[in-house]
Amino acid sequence: MACFILVHGAWHNGELMEPVAKSMRKAGHEVHLPTLKGNGPSDDKLVGLSDVITSLENYIQQKELSDFILVGHSYGGMVITGIADLMPKRIRRLVYWNAFVPNDGESLLDMTPPHYKELFDSILQPDGSVTLPYELWREAFINDVSSEVAEKYYGLLNAHPYKTFIDKSNTTSNPSDMPIRKSYINATEDTALPQSFGWHPRLSEKLGLFRLVQLEGSHEVCFSNPELLSSKIIEAGRD
Repeated sequence: MACFILVHGAWHNGELMEPVAKSMRKAGHEVHLPTLKGNGPSDDKLVGLSDVITSLENYIQQKELSDFILVGHSYGGMVITGIADLMPKRIRRLVYWNAFVPNDGESLLDMTPPHYKELFDSILQPDGSVTLPYELWREAFINDVSSEVAEKYYGLLNAHPYKTFIDKSNTTSNPSDMPIRKSYINATEDTALPQSFGWHPRLSEKLGLFRLVQLEGSHEVCFSNPELLSSKIIEAGRD
């Protein structure tokens, strides 16, 4: 059995990945669910991308984890890329799940349509955070559940530190050149990015050689079908 670290996306925290982890643990796997710096409800919202990457690096060192499969969802792709650059020998495989794949010098916003930056700039709060508007959440992020379920999970989200979207990835090589096995999980109904400007193949191909695993579902399939997602993460992570 394998060790997995599930790295959540923006507006989420580690606890929200528990339904996925539960199914993976039933299959015999060890699963860790860190909450990234800035995504706790009382965290400083002025932290940057390097602060977040360092927080995950510290978590891995404190837990003395190695030979693990590092899974990043959405914004989490920015973070796992930084970890892969810092401690490649500890990682068995990188798994990007509808995630951003930054080359050195790219920010998350560099990989999104211009209207997202315009939106976030317009709703930026004095504490440095942005909150995902409900209409965007409902129509583009979690389009595969009832409105009641969408509202339930929207209530569990938290404000996200905007600086982490602006900061550039700072790595010694691009993901395609990193000597780590890689997989990309693509949920086929995910419209959090417009499908004409979507996750796969536009971002997945930046990994170079990679394994593609697809499943039916939205960007938030972790809520709509956690059992299916858990099986696909295991499939993406196997040797």
